[in-house]
Amino acid sequence: MALNLIDIPRVKTITKEDFIAHYYKPQKPVVIERYIEDWPAYSKWNLDYMKAVAGDKIVPLYDDRPVDYKDGFNEPHFKMKMADYVDLLKTEPTKYRIFLWNILKEVPQLQNDFTYPDFGLKLLKGLPMLFFGGRDSHTFMHYDIDLANIFHFHFEGKKQIILFDQKQNDFLYKVPHSLITREDIDFSNPDFEKWPALKLAQGYSTTLKHGEVLYMPEGYWHYMKYLTPGFSMSLRAIARRPKNLSKAIYNIFVMRHFDNMMRRIKGQNWIDYKNEQAIIRTHKKVTI
Repeated sequence: MALNLIDIPRVKTITKEDFIAHYYKPQKPVVIERYIEDWPAYSKWNLDYMKAVAGDKIVPLYDDRPVDYKDGFNEPHFKMKMADYVDLLKTEPTKYRIFLWNILKEVPQLQNDFTYPDFGLKLLKGLPMLFFGGRDSHTFMHYDIDLANIFHFHFEGKKQIILFDQKQNDFLYKVPHSLITREDIDFSNPDFEKWPALKLAQGYSTTLKHGEVLYMPEGYWHYMKYLTPGFSMSLRAIARRPKNLSKAIYNIFVMRHFDNMMRRIKGQNWIDYKNEQAIIRTHKKVTI
């Protein structure tokens, strides 16, 4: 048995008007296959190029270890030079990933390789972020703290994507006071005996290839697995729907600080409690 997923719709390219009408307004994901072929990045951006332009930069690395109460918010698990990291990606599978790496700040010349596309949304131009991963490395299922509209541009290799909208929260074993599901769920091959509510979740999937753009609507849950070494860039536009915007403000100014306070007070017991509650609350809400 597999998750109940449908393929994310695909188009070759798209006008601003069609994007707004068919994907943004109904809040549906889409993959745009040939939108950035005129970008210099389309032909230039690969792992060797990143090694050449950013090889001496020290980059923050993350793996798939469970959240620990001692970990600070987005605190890296390891650091190394980009040149060494690219060599690692190309020689062996590794769990180490880079996420939320601000290329404007770190390597300004990369700004010359792309332009901000006009999808009809106001993109935050100070926040283009890069994400790197080795073969079989993955992100936990999560949604972004600001519930932004996200445009995810993929470069080199292939990346598996699984998405759920916020209507699926009751079925995903969401950890309370956080933005993640239970970290021990393998969304690429879930154990339905252990996580039976997942049978009721309805989502989307696709495999991104070089040069393709994925639109993720506001607050969408996303799980990403690198099938080969590669990297992506995300551009974002703030949530416009009042419910999502208020939820984003709550997450940033209340939820995050409350969770950090409880970690300091209760330590690992707080993490364990939240993980237990993810199961209890999910099974209380659904009849399997």
